[in-house]
Amino acid sequence: MATRQVRVDTTERPRTSDVERDFEFTSADFARIRELIHRRAGISLSDHKRDMAYSRLARRLRACGIDTFRHYLDRLEASGDSAEWEAFVNALTTNLTAFFRESHHFPILADFAKRRQQPVSVWCSAASTGEEPYSIAMTLIEALGEHAARQCTVLSTDIDSQVLAKADAGVYSLDQVKPLSTERLKRFFLKGTGVHEGLVKVRPEVRALVKFERLNLTDSNYNLKTPFDAIFCRNVMIYFDKPTQAQVLSRFEPLMKPGALLFAGHSENFTYVTQAFRLRGQTVYELARDAKAGAHSKHARVLAGEVA
Repeated sequence: MATRQVRVDTTERPRTSDVERDFEFTSADFARIRELIHRRAGISLSDHKRDMAYSRLARRLRACGIDTFRHYLDRLEASGDSAEWEAFVNALTTNLTAFFRESHHFPILADFAKRRQQPVSVWCSAASTGEEPYSIAMTLIEALGEHAARQCTVLSTDIDSQVLAKADAGVYSLDQVKPLSTERLKRFFLKGTGVHEGLVKVRPEVRALVKFERLNLTDSNYNLKTPFDAIFCRNVMIYFDKPTQAQVLSRFEPLMKPGALLFAGHSENFTYVTQAFRLRGQTVYELARDAKAGAHSKHARVLAGEVA
């Protein structure tokens, strides 16, 4: 019987989405981007994020006048240019947020704040464009009154410097504040007029509670001294792998007061990552600092690769 020789073509064929692109974008380029963003920011990009990575980083290639992804990534690694590394991370960071998003958390925070020793301190660890930390500040004012809330602090951090600048400005379109009640709009925002018509700005008494800083959750040392009554870390851990999640949670633990709360996103579950926190309600965890918690904390650090 005659045999037919089959030639296997091992060259990479262009994906449908690669057609008519300005730049060649190979699997090797994407693999390298995934490794760099994980190393720099702890973000794990899944396979289906390939088109997103291309579209966002292609803007950086155009801005830098570079003609291939390989040359851009070579220059990024070789130069140590902190500004371009910042732009690289900013480009690959997702910043989906809204005022009082996952609204069930805020009545819990309000009741909790009333029972805590004053003043209350809250850390919003993924501030994005500011909707979440300002929602926290508004909740504290409503729960404690303006005088008591004036002593509270809402530290708001993010790895993306561009969204932090927007958050710091505290200016939003009417569409962005549409979900808020008329009462909250009048109490907490100033309405723009003239050239600022269609915009609102957070009132100074709300803005005064919030402090914005850039912080990378994968850094080994956060340089934060004040312990917190509550930490909001919502819809962030889904971008991290399990070892990175364990590292972040182990760094949260010593920054929290006894009985402090940790608020997670609706699709996040920390139960299988660490037992230093016990589930208190829907995606709300309470610090379990007791004899057992020490062992559980060590287990989390083992997962994180910090304990031999």
